[in-house]
Amino acid sequence: MPDPRYPIGKFVFEGQLNEAHREEFINDIEQTPAALRSAVQGLSPQQIETPYREGGWTVRQVVHHVPESHMNAYIRFKLALTEESPTIKPYLEDRWATLPDVHSTPPEVSLSLLDALHNRWVRLLRSLQARDWKRTFNHPELGIVPLEKTLALYAWHGKHHVAHITELRKKMGW
Repeated sequence: MPDPRYPIGKFVFEGQLNEAHREEFINDIEQTPAALRSAVQGLSPQQIETPYREGGWTVRQVVHHVPESHMNAYIRFKLALTEESPTIKPYLEDRWATLPDVHSTPPEVSLSLLDALHNRWVRLLRSLQARDWKRTFNHPELGIVPLEKTLALYAWHGKHHVAHITELRKKMGW
């Protein structure tokens, strides 16, 4: 049985991407909002509060986490495109997931936020030239990170969290 923390496997970056790989990853990012919306469609309030695994986040927390994480990624892209390898600020996603707004905000708010965010982000991604993908930011814990690696990571990230919910639905027979 696969590790429920990584239903599609851990993120692996194969190295430099060609144009076809980049387009595939951009398409994955473009499809994330619809995939997440589909994953939660029809869930009851009780089901929304169910953790996807023992000790894991609830469906609600996952739904709110995805746009929070992707907002950070979008900002990292903008910073890397406008500054020379800027140092970005990491955030404590586990703490963000427990803040009161996560528990009081309907999932639809974050689903709508993700729709709008990805609309802007995909427009930005599709406008980049080959040289732009080599631009970097400095992550205080990870070091220098190129934008093409960040693209691959967030294409994976959206599918990763959608799979948390779809695998829970399968397991629970929802």
